This record gives sequence, structure tokens and C-alpha cells, in this order.
Amino acid sequence: MRSRNPVFSRRGFSRDNGYAGFNTAPQAGGPAVATQANPYAQPTGNPYAQNPYAQQDLQYGAPPQAPATTGRMTIDDVVLRTASTLGVLIVTAALSWALLPVDDANISRSYGIGIGAALVGMVLAFVQSFKRKASPALILAYAAFEGVFLGVVSNIVDNRIADGAAMQAVIGTMAVFAGVLVAYKAGWIRVNRRFYGFVMAAALGFVLLMMVNLLFAVFGGGDGLGFRSGALGVVFGVIGIILGACFLALDFKQVEDGVAYGAPREEAWLAAFGLTLTLVWIYLEFLRLLSILNSSD
Repeated sequence: MRSRNPVFSRRGFSRDNGYAGFNTAPQAGGPAVATQANPYAQPTGNPYAQNPYAQQDLQYGAPPQAPATTGRMTIDDVVLRTASTLGVLIVTAALSWALLPVDDANISRSYGIGIGAALVGMVLAFVQSFKRKASPALILAYAAFEGVFLGVVSNIVDNRIADGAAMQAVIGTMAVFAGVLVAYKAGWIRVNRRFYGFVMAAALGFVLLMMVNLLFAVFGGGDGLGFRSGALGVVFGVIGIILGACFLALDFKQVEDGVAYGAPREEAWLAAFGLTLTLVWIYLEFLRLLSILNSSD
């Protein structure tokens, strides 16, 4: 199980068959005929072939909700790992906020440290994304460096651009998380292959457009193409938040599939990693949106 964020690959995704877990349900009783429907119980190319519980599902058919058995991933595992990852991120963010001042004399140094931490965190995230198994140390290290970056950026925005923006961004992120979770559990959001393809295409276009805007800003000066300032900045900020909400739905689907099909317990770390990436995305989009809105006053 991999994060469903646009820059990371997924074990359930097949070049030939698309994402195997969408629009499928494990069959209880009798052999699992459509073996490709279960991304955790494929007879060939199964990344979890060594998991005895996945093999048990292949032989007898997985129930809609796999029983809590030692070695299987459970919702509690995902909640605990996600809480640990977010806890590390919040602690390092608070420390960087307190220890890296953003007054006129120190803002350049603090901002430099924040950007350096962001680059290190990005490298760690990419290393984890290409590993076959979850590495808790890598994931927690990513959370720590990302927290330093968020703490510095939040402090700058809160103290120099928009007072209270950081807390507003946190509340906004929590509201999006809760709203998507309720909508997903109620069945208002249906995650299928069409939804997945649309979100990934939209995310790829969004990221490429932002990269082009950044290049114009670096080499041409000013705000680049203007996609991150003014009215266009507000529009693209809202689009970024909506994409983040879509990523959350994909992450919830991945967790649900992993629990239902009996993914190994260590996969809970990858679920926590994906959720953390998505929440950071949403928080930064909220923070950027609030900065634009307050700058235009």
C-alpha cells in the first residue's frame, strides 16, 4: 500500500489492469476467483506474498472486514502510526517556531533553515516512496524535518503577513479532514478508477503549472505568471485545497482496502505517511490562501 499523493507510486497499481482494488469486494466463503480484485492476495506479482494472512485470504476468500489478527493491519494501527507521525511533526514545528525568530535581524537565517529542512524532508519522502517496505525511521525523520519547515513558514506568515493565519489554517485542515471522512463513510464520495484517474490528471496539471509559475518567478522576478497572487492566487488556492480533499478520499480508500484484505501490519506506516503528506498539502494551501487574502486588504 502506497500513498495516493501524485508523486508516489502504489503497490496496488498495475500497468495492465489499472488499480486493482477499485470497484471490487472480497468474496467470503469459497475460493477467490477474481484474484486481481485483491491487491493483497495476488498469486503472481503480489508484494505481500510472504504475508501468511494474505495467502489465507487467497485460499479461502477474504471477508469484507478481515478479523483483527496478529500480523494484520487494523484501523487502530493506522490511527496510532498517524498520531505518532503527526505528533513528531507538531513538536518540531512548535520548537522551530519558538527557537527560530523571524524578526528583521534573523528572518533570513530562519527562512534558510526552513527551506533546507523542506529539501531534506522532500528527499526522505522520495526515498521512502521508492522503498518496497515502510521504514518508520524514514517516515518519522520526514515528519521531523517537515515540521521544522512548517514551523518557520507558519511563524513568518502569522507574524508578518496575517495575524492568526496559522491557527486558521489548522482549523481549516481539520475541517476538511472531518468533512471528507464523513462524506466518504456516508458513501457520498465514490472512489473508483474514474475518480482516481481524474484526481491524478488534475494533480499532475496543477503541480506542473505551479512549477512553471515558480520558474517564471525565479528567472523573471515578481509573481511569475501570477498563479500564486491576487485573484488567480485565490482561485488556485481553492483548487489546491479541493485536490487535497480528493487525496484524502483516496487515502481513506487505501486504508479501507488494506484492512479488508489483510495487509501486513507494517503497512500502517505507509498509510500514516500518505495521510501526513496530504494533511501537509492542505495546510500549506490554506496558509497560502490566507496570506493572499490578507495581502490584498
